[in-house]
Amino acid sequence: MTVSITEQDAAALGGNSSILMRQRRDHAELDAMMNRYMKGGVAGELDGLWQDIVQLVFSHAFAEETVLWPVLRRVCADGEQLTTRVEQEHQAINDLVAQIERTPEDSRREEWIRQAFALISQDIRDEEDALLPCLRDTLGDRQLRRIGAAWEAARATAPTHPHPAVSRRPPGNVLSGLPLSVFDRLRDLGPTTSVTARRAVLGLGSLTAAAFVIMFARRAVRRHEHA
Repeated sequence: MTVSITEQDAAALGGNSSILMRQRRDHAELDAMMNRYMKGGVAGELDGLWQDIVQLVFSHAFAEETVLWPVLRRVCADGEQLTTRVEQEHQAINDLVAQIERTPEDSRREEWIRQAFALISQDIRDEEDALLPCLRDTLGDRQLRRIGAAWEAARATAPTHPHPAVSRRPPGNVLSGLPLSVFDRLRDLGPTTSVTARRAVLGLGSLTAAAFVIMFARRAVRRHEHA
């Protein structure tokens, strides 16, 4: 029986540095930020919070598509079906947030943001209830920690804004990822006090790690297959 990762503690999920715990922490942070946004506040503060949400959503999703979903397709019997569904969710989020960024003065902006939050929340539930438990069922704790490290490296160097035309799968997304990440993170360095700017600086300082991400993930899977 599949058990959602929300119902398991850190020890059961391979430790605090495992991919499952890293994913759950990001999801919890996104939930908290979306809830804060929906409570309302000063326009400038909400704009900064929205940018923080966008930055985390797209760096998180890029790392999933680059590192995590290829592993899941290799080790889970229904991995192709599961990841295809989530990739479609990611594409829908890309399209909607890109529309929001293109037309910041549109009167429908807040409605579109609420729609984006609903899509993000559904994506989180699908991942925590269906995709990530499959990794727990098929991989050992050490492998989950190795994949977690590779995923973190990818997230730290990923694009931070929507790019709907970019492939959702390697190698297409990887080839586009580095130049898009540099462009996005320079854009994030505009006049703001939000955590987006701090993350942008950290990401620009560690872009060289991205070249090793796929190698780490594939090595973890090969060790699993030959165990």
